[in-house]
Formats: sequence, structure tokens, C-alpha cells
Amino acid sequence: DILVDGKLCDCDIVVDCKVGDPIPLEVKLTNWSKHSVGPFALTVTPYQDYQNGVHNYDLQDAITFVGSNTFYIDSVKPTKDSVYFGALLFLYTGDFYLNIKFHEDNCSRELPLSWFCLPSVHIRAMEPVV
Repeated sequence: DILVDGKLCDCDIVVDCKVGDPIPLEVKLTNWSKHSVGPFALTVTPYQDYQNGVHNYDLQDAITFVGSNTFYIDSVKPTKDSVYFGALLFLYTGDFYLNIKFHEDNCSRELPLSWFCLPSVHIRAMEPVV
């Protein structure tokens, strides 16, 4: 599951946030396999979708992470959850998306396929109301 600002995200939900406010990001992974999984890393990369097949990943002036955009995970035990917390800070208004990728350190251990089907996260950064 992915939560942005406490709201569960799926492909049909747009999460609204305010420019300049840190927005909590939570990624919860559940290992439904019979074996422990790990070690691996999870990287969150923001981008803009121009709706013409072009994605802009050059957003260092528009979005920053509070902490790191990469989470390093030793292992997730069978039938257990592992939750990772971070925060995003939007500096400009706009519609943004989060791309979440996994990187395995050991090729002999496969990550659960459901982890590669995480929902697309759509965030709309708006000016704060004064």
C-alpha cells in the first residue's frame, strides 16, 4: 500500500497537497510468500507526465525529499509487513507522479510479483490558501 499525506493511493485517486508543506509518504510492503525477501532497495522518483508520451524526471527545482528518496531494506519476513516513511516537499504547483522501483542486491531471491504492481501515485501540488 502507498499512502500520501495519510491517504491511500490507487490509480483513480489524486492526492492534493499544498506547496511548501512537507507531505508524508508511507510505503507498506506485505510479504505473502513462504520465504524471507531481501536485501533490496526501494527508490521513489517523482516525474511529470506531459500526456504525450514524454515524462520529465528533471524536477530537482520543483520537488525535494525530506531525508532520502531511497529506502534500504534488509529483509521482510514471510506473512509480515514492513513500512517505510519519508516526506516530499513541493516547491511549485503542478501535477506530479511517483515512480517506485525495487533494486535487488541478490539476484537469487525474487521479490513478490505484487510489489511490481504498486499503484500509480498522482499528486496535485496547489498554492496554499491564505
